[in-house]
Amino acid sequence: MAFAPVDEQLEYIRKGAAEIISESELRQKLEDSRKSGKPLRVKAGFDPTAPDLHLGHTVLIRKLKHFQDLGHTVIFIIGDFTGMIGDPSGRSATRPPLSREEIEKNAETYKAQVFKILDSKQTEIPFNSRWLSALGAEGLIRLAAKYTVSQMLEREDFHKRFQEEKPIALHELLYPLAQGYDSVAIEADVELGGTDQKFNLLVGRELQRAYGQPSQVVLTMPLLVGLDGAQKMSKSYGNYVGITEPPQEMFGKLMSISDELMWRYWELLTDTSSAGIQAMQQQIASGRLHPMVAKKGLATKIVADFHSEQAAREAGENWEKIFQKKEVPADIPQVSVSYAEVAAKDGAGAVKLDKLLARCGLAESVSDGLRKIKARAVQIDGAVKTEPILHVKVPAELTIRVGRSLRRVTIS
Repeated sequence: MAFAPVDEQLEYIRKGAAEIISESELRQKLEDSRKSGKPLRVKAGFDPTAPDLHLGHTVLIRKLKHFQDLGHTVIFIIGDFTGMIGDPSGRSATRPPLSREEIEKNAETYKAQVFKILDSKQTEIPFNSRWLSALGAEGLIRLAAKYTVSQMLEREDFHKRFQEEKPIALHELLYPLAQGYDSVAIEADVELGGTDQKFNLLVGRELQRAYGQPSQVVLTMPLLVGLDGAQKMSKSYGNYVGITEPPQEMFGKLMSISDELMWRYWELLTDTSSAGIQAMQQQIASGRLHPMVAKKGLATKIVADFHSEQAAREAGENWEKIFQKKEVPADIPQVSVSYAEVAAKDGAGAVKLDKLLARCGLAESVSDGLRKIKARAVQIDGAVKTEPILHVKVPAELTIRVGRSLRRVTIS
């Protein structure tokens, strides 16, 4: 197979990367690959710990696609075995293990979702139980003998918990070894992970050497900042964009990000080259391009990736109608809620707003609704609401906006 020149490949691979350990090794692997015509084996592992992926998860998948675009072999490992252990990365307490049934259900969802970005015909999707279960008790002991407790305690989150006398379960120490053994089992040339995964990825390098293999190159990607511009994208923070959300929902959420954060999203969530992004920034600086136009381009590109170009175009037109022309479309979702379901104890007509948001589908839960209220993300009939209690005259008809999502709600 003919590969692009190494410098050209490196430029594409570097885009958005936090760290490459080491770039000189990667260059050599790319040169060897180009000479031999043999593609590199590039892996990333995903534990199916939740049923749906959000844009934060796709940062790594997007980088896998970049390697795939360059002609290399991508291995998307579903960590059905490691998922039962629970990744301790960034955790201050032991992660509750998932059942086999939960993992298998989530894994099927992942397989369907990742092919919105990756080419299904050019992607290997092994389950790591295939080789980790086959190790057996004896093999696991031999694997554990290749790393020391002191080496494990060099890991920042383990070290911190040890210093604070918080418990570290023995099975958690096995997680980096199990993930590292994935690299041995598939003979990885490159492994990708978030910056919080660096320790685990380096363990893979060590284990490959211990098993007589060339060490993989480690490439880390930044954790995507969520819509609030402050914390990493997470469902628990309510600052996420799910990749299965309706086009209008996705488009609206993406248009809510700051102009500054927009460039990070262009870098981490699209295939647009660094040169192309810099050209847009220069056009905005010179006044030739409005930031809103660049942001619409970003939202259109991302929505098209997960739905279609037509869906993205329609979502953009609808967004303009709602937010630029200040129209409330007649086709927004209509929801009816019983007053008894959302009533507060503060007297007639008092409504618990957090519960109302959950009931009408504008929050995932009551606690998520409260977070959105505190974040000043809730508008009722055009006015921002920051109090948890809403007073209405029943029956009432309200237009509620949370971020970029709209509902016409009848309370009766």
